[in-house]
Amino acid sequence: MRETKRMRIFSLGIQHVLAMYAGAILVPLLVGRALNLTAEQLAYLVSIDLLTCGVATWLQARKGKYLGIGLPAVLGSSFVAVTPMIAIGSQYGIPAIYGSIIAAGIFIVICAVFFSKIVKLFPPVVIGTVVTIIGLALIPTGIKNMAGGANSENFGSLDNLALSFGVLLFILVLNRYARGFVKSLAVLLGIIVGTLVAAFMGKVNFSSVQEASWFHLPQPFYFGWPTFEIGPIITMIIVGTVVIIESTGVFMALSRICDQPINEKDLARGYRAEGLAFVLGGIFNAFPYNTFAQNVGLVQLSKVKTTNVVVAAGGILVFLGLIPKVAAFATIIPSAVLGGATVVLFGMVVSSGIKMLQHVDFSKQSNLLIVACSVSLGLGVTAVPDLFAQLPQSIRIIVGDGIITGSLCAILLNIFFNLGFKKESLPVQPVQAQEAHT
Repeated sequence: MRETKRMRIFSLGIQHVLAMYAGAILVPLLVGRALNLTAEQLAYLVSIDLLTCGVATWLQARKGKYLGIGLPAVLGSSFVAVTPMIAIGSQYGIPAIYGSIIAAGIFIVICAVFFSKIVKLFPPVVIGTVVTIIGLALIPTGIKNMAGGANSENFGSLDNLALSFGVLLFILVLNRYARGFVKSLAVLLGIIVGTLVAAFMGKVNFSSVQEASWFHLPQPFYFGWPTFEIGPIITMIIVGTVVIIESTGVFMALSRICDQPINEKDLARGYRAEGLAFVLGGIFNAFPYNTFAQNVGLVQLSKVKTTNVVVAAGGILVFLGLIPKVAAFATIIPSAVLGGATVVLFGMVVSSGIKMLQHVDFSKQSNLLIVACSVSLGLGVTAVPDLFAQLPQSIRIIVGDGIITGSLCAILLNIFFNLGFKKESLPVQPVQAQEAHT
């Protein structure tokens, strides 16, 4: 009987890993390729990301005196950090990325209690607007990958377009006709099938898989000792704030599903766990981490609300992160295949943000202005990155990213218009806010 229970927990843990796997590997692939990392470095980035996802999940699953929210939450690398990490790495070098992540993590840990007390400053108009901006800012990256990747020699070729649109169509067909758990894996299955088709077309090089070792230990500061630059640090602190806003909605959803009320102290413990996950990501050259919402949907689907399942999922992720060959398989995914999948993901972010905005009272002119100005600036900076080219570099790194600019605008305008007035409550079903991580 005990063995049967263990096998059930293990199988449900595998389901959680499969549900978040696509989102977990996409961030290192997008960042690593944009920074022109070698195949070996990219494989390390994917493997250490999986391992750190597992450790971060453990931190959040167990409720301690100061750490962990004690809900069945799974953590993964945040899409919010993609463009800021690329910008920091391009201007200051890779070590500055990890210096800023460590500093942001320490900031979140220290300010966790403060964040838990001001959570009402992040009503649906802010969360929905921020999520919408994240999707809009990331869509151009997905479109470039559909054509073969930026600076690709065969950019926009018929082969690339056929692959990317084929993956897109496959994902849509699965969403139309598949049911249950298979439907939730549509993006991951689309990537797998697209890569197999690309292999038959001669577009996949398996040499990196053959050369990868079967086992390795995580190496702190793999890309060198971190450097601490004021501009990147402020940028990553803002990224951390946006991550906290996103995760708050997921915590609320898990609380409702598990019939486990949470208070300010619980939120503070959850924020500290995410801050510590940031620090671990910086030390081991991984990523900022947040709570994945598609795994919340899996908790609702399976009706299993125990944290033992996500602890098992964390163990599986740690195991996979110790095997470079597993990570090497992710690095062979062609850009066109990646593009077909990410267009779906990023588009879902936009639609999820719009859905969250349904909770907003748009009869109030102030809410209309918050959304209008924030989306306009966020999308505008993404489309015209040279808008702030004349500003000092330390300031440009902050406002030169559409996600950061738009999110800051939403937060500050909400404070300006609504401070001192009754705040809107958080949406009762915020889980859709991050469906794009599936």
